[in-house]
Amino acid sequence: MTTEAQTNARIIEQVASDLSLPLRSVTAAVELFDAGNTVPFVARYRKEATDGLEDVSLTGIQEKLKYRRELEERRAAVLESIAEQGKLTPELEKAVNAAETKTALEALYLPFRPKRRTRAMIAREKGLAPLAERMWEQFETAGDPQIAAAEYVDPEKGVDDPEAALQGARDIVAERIAETAGLRAMIRDLTRREGDMICRAARGKKDQRSKFEDYYEFTQPARDLPSHRVLAIRRGEKEGFLSYRIQPDPERARSLLASEVVAVRPSIWNGQARTASDDAYDRLLSLQIETDIRLELKKRADEEAITVFARNLRDLLLAPPFGARPVLAIDPGYRTGCKVAVLDATGRLLADTVVYPTPPRSDEAGTAAALDRLFAAHKPEAVAIGNGTGGRETHAVVRKWMADKDVRAAAVLVNESGASVYSASGIAREELPDKDVTVRGAVSIGRRLQDPLAELVKIDAKAIGVGQYQHDVDQKQLKERLDQVVESCVNSVGVDVNTASPSLLGYVAGLGPSLARAVVARRDEAGSFGGRRDLLKVAGLGPKTYEQCAGFLRVKGGDPLDDSAVHPERYKLVKRIAGDLGLEVASLVGDARAVAGIDASRYIDDEVGRFTLDDILAELAKPGRDPRREFEAVDFREGVNEVKDLTEGMELSGVVTNLTRFGVFVDIGVHQDGLVHISEIANRFVTDPADELHVGQTVKVKVLAVDIARQRISLSIKALLPKR
Repeated sequence: MTTEAQTNARIIEQVASDLSLPLRSVTAAVELFDAGNTVPFVARYRKEATDGLEDVSLTGIQEKLKYRRELEERRAAVLESIAEQGKLTPELEKAVNAAETKTALEALYLPFRPKRRTRAMIAREKGLAPLAERMWEQFETAGDPQIAAAEYVDPEKGVDDPEAALQGARDIVAERIAETAGLRAMIRDLTRREGDMICRAARGKKDQRSKFEDYYEFTQPARDLPSHRVLAIRRGEKEGFLSYRIQPDPERARSLLASEVVAVRPSIWNGQARTASDDAYDRLLSLQIETDIRLELKKRADEEAITVFARNLRDLLLAPPFGARPVLAIDPGYRTGCKVAVLDATGRLLADTVVYPTPPRSDEAGTAAALDRLFAAHKPEAVAIGNGTGGRETHAVVRKWMADKDVRAAAVLVNESGASVYSASGIAREELPDKDVTVRGAVSIGRRLQDPLAELVKIDAKAIGVGQYQHDVDQKQLKERLDQVVESCVNSVGVDVNTASPSLLGYVAGLGPSLARAVVARRDEAGSFGGRRDLLKVAGLGPKTYEQCAGFLRVKGGDPLDDSAVHPERYKLVKRIAGDLGLEVASLVGDARAVAGIDASRYIDDEVGRFTLDDILAELAKPGRDPRREFEAVDFREGVNEVKDLTEGMELSGVVTNLTRFGVFVDIGVHQDGLVHISEIANRFVTDPADELHVGQTVKVKVLAVDIARQRISLSIKALLPKR
């Protein structure tokens, strides 16, 4: 085995260990990824190879693999740099090769890293390195440091007296202490274990009201800080309201460091070594380690916040669709009126207008006339109303009109977060070039009701509003994770290649934005695709891409297998199964009774295992099944439209809009989400709100407290549950 192969094998073993996954499965997954296969494809169509690893585990493998490979590249660069300096010893090389994290590796490289001129460098240039070595070793038991230092006095070099020589030597020793990996790790571990986050109001801000005032006098062990507090404090510092430190008891840190630096045996240099050790902590290590711990806390907080964001986004994207049915959509507004758009079952704009159902104009008669006309002409089956400003009031007017006219249609408040971002985007201009941003906003609201997934993929996921502090976390990491979530959701649902937008197609495994545009261009030029094989006529879409994307694309009206999740590579197997049953494939697809009678063991071989066969049979029984839940409209309480309408003890219906580690936010129809603290979710101890609830879920809540000044609403789900 070559050195490169050995390194790769070691990395795979480490990834498997990091994730507690079987080595065989991880090895197979890595080989598939290195061969150009995507996560959705491997998760769905290569289960035998990975023993059924799901996309979450596969994504974790990809991320850990990337980290480990980057670590190996950096390790090689560090070894090369130290070797070029002629300072690579066998012991150091062994330590570098044993480093398991980037932090540990950089700590070893620190003494050899090119740096700006330091006090220690200047002292060495003055010829004080030998004196510093004597101070470091602490061998001498007799004599006087001042007399020893006098040998190094040299006014021409800037060493005017013995004390100046001793100061320079202490600078060298202090830097050596700070750059010794073991000592540095000891102080880092102490700060991790015992360090406090000490947060105070910034100068001049103590008496100023702000959303950060809970942290004006705040101390908590850094190791116990939840992610939302870390991010809140960092934002408060960035906005000039807070300042904070992370440090253990300084005296304990100095004593611990000195116990390692100052020799136990008596020496004339003990006192000087102790002074250098204290200086190393106060001037160098405390700030450097604090920076390290700040970054560690930030990284941990980012990871937790991004995980929550990703989970919430998945729930929102997979929210139940109203379906391919005509919809009337309203983007509410007071002064400029409500923009109305009527969409057909495919989301195509049929008509638009403006109505004024609320103050200041309150033209209910004109609104009713417009609704009469639009319903008569287009027969929408639902009204989608944005939940922003004026949404509840508009919803009430529409509900009254429906009752008066005995109209049988759902009136649904739709979360409009990010709709304005879509309205002003290039995608919106391409789709609705002759309409202004207000009409585009209404269209987006209507399409969100019809198919949340298909519409929300057009918007930067950060603008959808299902996370906290999304502008404070690592933006590259956030984008990568959210893109993974969108890709997973799109491929789990499947995409109609003849109706999907380029934005939706771009998330299909193997395609990407460029090929998605090419697919749409081919569709516009030559007409609808007649079958999956027609995809190979798209410029730039070759056999490998076809293999990755075909199973996730649906083509209706032709071969029934093309409108299913059965991959084309298994069509021959399905034909064989149908033939054995004496049926045509078209007759077998959708015949659950016939599928239930199939003896699966007859078709298992070296290529097709139980995982794949079970998936095929499930798809044949219910072809093109949508994994999303059934649509359910939520009725908000009439007369409760603003925070001032709330009173303690009210019982209301609401929709979960956001999950955090400390609780969930619920839309109860007053333009300000209320918080159900984690302690108010259930009658039992809850460690993670996501174990109990999901974004988009309808819940019953009780109002516990209302703070109108701070726009804070405290809610409880537990209060309405049966007592245990």
